[in-house]
Amino acid sequence: MVEVKKKDNESFDSLLRRFNRKIQQSGVLIRARRIRFFEPPKSRNLQKIAARRRTQIRAEKEELKKMGKPVPVKRYGRR
Repeated sequence: MVEVKKKDNESFDSLLRRFNRKIQQSGVLIRARRIRFFEPPKSRNLQKIAARRRTQIRAEKEELKKMGKPVPVKRYGRR
């Protein structure tokens, strides 16, 4: 845990700058980012199912492209 105490006659900006420097040196942000995007490993069976699904979707898109039809685009997130 990073802790910074205000010195005499120290402005808030310099205190904040010192705090940010301490956080970066301690590696807290790197660990937090690593935890944030961590996904538990899937079983081999689920990996195989997902791979089959991806190849099937890819084949369907190629087939539509060959026939000259528009390929549907899935959009994720807010608009």
